[in-house]
Amino acid sequence: MPELTEDVTFRNDDWYGEELTDRHFVGCEFFGVDLTEAVSRGAVFTGCTFGNVAFNSSRHVDSAFTRCVFRRCNFFEAEFTGCKLVGSTFSECDLRPLTVDGGDWSFAALPGADLRGVRLTGVRMREVDLTRANLTGASVTGVDLSGAQLTNVRLGGADLRGSDLTALDPTVVERAGAIIDVEQAVTIAQLLGFRIG
Repeated sequence: MPELTEDVTFRNDDWYGEELTDRHFVGCEFFGVDLTEAVSRGAVFTGCTFGNVAFNSSRHVDSAFTRCVFRRCNFFEAEFTGCKLVGSTFSECDLRPLTVDGGDWSFAALPGADLRGVRLTGVRMREVDLTRANLTGASVTGVDLSGAQLTNVRLGGADLRGSDLTALDPTVVERAGAIIDVEQAVTIAQLLGFRIG
């Protein structure tokens, strides 16, 4: 059974390089905690708050951060593989460069996030809030963005191939140089009212 920690506040703790395996945190608060180069495997954080936490170069595999709040956290070179971040919110976080491979980030809120050059591959991001987010030059491939909020998102030079763009209104986004595949081009043409002959 995972080790359960509930309603505990951690302040300015040094968890540099810590191995978090099969740990379960519920309703915990982390303020100024250093998780640089930490590794989580099968860890679960439910309804936790992270403030000014350093996730720099941390690696997270098959872990879950559901309904968590991240404020002013640093994710420099952090990697999430097969992780679940459903319903989590990010505000004033440094998210570059970030790598996300697989997993489920549905209903996550990243409004106005600076995501230039991030790598998102095969991740489920249904109904994610990316309003005003900057994805310039990002790699967003094979991502399920169905129902996503994409108003005023910046996609210049982004690789969007294989992603679900049915929620994208191309008239309210920056899109110059964005790369899409033929199937997506047909979808976008239909969204704009064109009939494909």
